Amino acid sequence: MINQRYYAAMGDKSVIRELAAYAAKRGEEIGEENVFNYSLGNPSVPVPQIYTDTMIRLLKEEDPIRLHSYAPTLGVESVREKVAASLRRRFGIPYEKIHIYPVSGAASALSHAMRAVGTPGQEIVIQAPFFSEYRQYVQGADLIMKVVPANFETFQIRFDEMEKAITENTAAVLLNSPCNPSGTVFTDETLTALSELLKKKSEEFGHIIFLISDEPYREIAFDGKKVPYPSHYYDHTLSCYSFSKSQSVPGERIGYIAVNPKCEMADQMTALFGQISRGIGHNGPSSLPVYTMGETIDETSDLKVYEENMNILYDAFRRLGFTVQRPGGTFYLLPKALEDDSVAFCKKALKYDLVFVPGDGFGAPGYFRVAYCVPTEKVRRSVAAIERFCAEEYGVKPNA
Repeated sequence: MINQRYYAAMGDKSVIRELAAYAAKRGEEIGEENVFNYSLGNPSVPVPQIYTDTMIRLLKEEDPIRLHSYAPTLGVESVREKVAASLRRRFGIPYEKIHIYPVSGAASALSHAMRAVGTPGQEIVIQAPFFSEYRQYVQGADLIMKVVPANFETFQIRFDEMEKAITENTAAVLLNSPCNPSGTVFTDETLTALSELLKKKSEEFGHIIFLISDEPYREIAFDGKKVPYPSHYYDHTLSCYSFSKSQSVPGERIGYIAVNPKCEMADQMTALFGQISRGIGHNGPSSLPVYTMGETIDETSDLKVYEENMNILYDAFRRLGFTVQRPGGTFYLLPKALEDDSVAFCKKALKYDLVFVPGDGFGAPGYFRVAYCVPTEKVRRSVAAIERFCAEEYGVKPNA
């Protein structure tokens, strides 16, 4: 008999992927340039040239046996040291290579982190709104996902609800800043308060409650600000990072977990990740992206286009009277739909070749996600379609 758990999950398809597939098919019919596809968080800016040059140089100059061999279970030591050195420079935390574990992107990092700190039946507490795939990661680790309702005024943490959600059965709190889907950056005040709460609850229940920090968007910050680094605030933090967004290389599936050196069992954690990797058949990322990561660790794509796109759409939605929080980073907006049923709202938008994602799967019913990682000229052209959609379907016109 096949595995019934995964068979049942086949009916729970990714709405994001389905909408992206719809947009691709519609593009074949009317031209891709005429479909305003805001469904998928796929970077729209080129990879840094130095990344391409580095990979070509490695392929030309490195020993091919070394470059294409299996990586060590815990990762290439020289690259782990380069990652640790970068984090030391940037954040002032004394990471060493023993605290760094290379993985195949952020999803892999989260899956390892959850299995490392949680045992089957324990809970992972998540603040809404949240990335919809978290459910799969948590369930795949035989853990229970507990959701803290969203604060729709600010999208910061609802500490009254967070405190009730954390129990003796809590293994970790999972935080995503900047946040997919809202673009929210958790503030210094929020992270300080969360740290105090986790310390209090850890002492109350007699075991460490970990913080798993999902950070693939931390380089995409707006208004000249930097994203506060959660590990500064709480010692027992596992930072999960991917280069997918910062370097526009989602297809490389490359990232790492950084264990705060003051974390419980910090010096043993990467060895634990190695055993988890064996158990789930991960066995480390491909060697070529790993070596490239080491050579380009502090490089990013030209990310400023995302702020330009955000400003165009944020201003457009505001002129139309939408309730929408200004993002602090990422390439996502989360406006409130013009009717309570965001699924119906997004279906109506399809008639205008506007592809939005309903917020229900993100823990934000009544809202919709706009992934504005698309060319800026297309963003500008989409404003007229958004205005026509709102006027014809809801009788809403832009404010003067």
